[in-house]
Amino acid sequence: MNKRNYAVSTEKVVEAAARHDGIVYIRTTRSKTPIIYDVNETFPIGGCKVLRRSDSDAATVIGAGITVHEALKAYEKLSKEDIAVRIIDLYSVKPVDSVTINQAAVATGRLITVEDHYAEGGIADAVRSVLIENPVPIYSLAVRKKPKSGKPEQLMDFEEIGKDAIVEKVKQIIS
Repeated sequence: MNKRNYAVSTEKVVEAAARHDGIVYIRTTRSKTPIIYDVNETFPIGGCKVLRRSDSDAATVIGAGITVHEALKAYEKLSKEDIAVRIIDLYSVKPVDSVTINQAAVATGRLITVEDHYAEGGIADAVRSVLIENPVPIYSLAVRKKPKSGKPEQLMDFEEIGKDAIVEKVKQIIS
């Protein structure tokens, strides 16, 4: 894979936003994260990326930004215990990719959204809005506590949106 040392998804989403006729909103993170996309990847508005998938996925974990990286870490931990999960990068929240979300709902029957902000108006609400024909349980991991200062990893653990919380939630809902 030909990778350059920059945030591929951020650059591509900004380019798509610049070409879009209408209002856009882009959230980014300050944390250093691994580059997971090839420079030739595209990020159309209204899309998402399925990063991990198998025929035996017990649940779907949907994140955006930093929580995608936490979901990928959780995937690795769960894989060591022979628990398969689908991972989706929902880089476009509005409009949301209803086709991919509904396919995941039908395939796995359980959705976990993970977001590094308050739940209201976030990923869980966007996902819920497109599941009218395929209602499945949606479990929302989001910021719910009184804000405090700390390093990003500490804060994700405190808010229960990090890799360990994702692993715990997956195990809880599939048992």
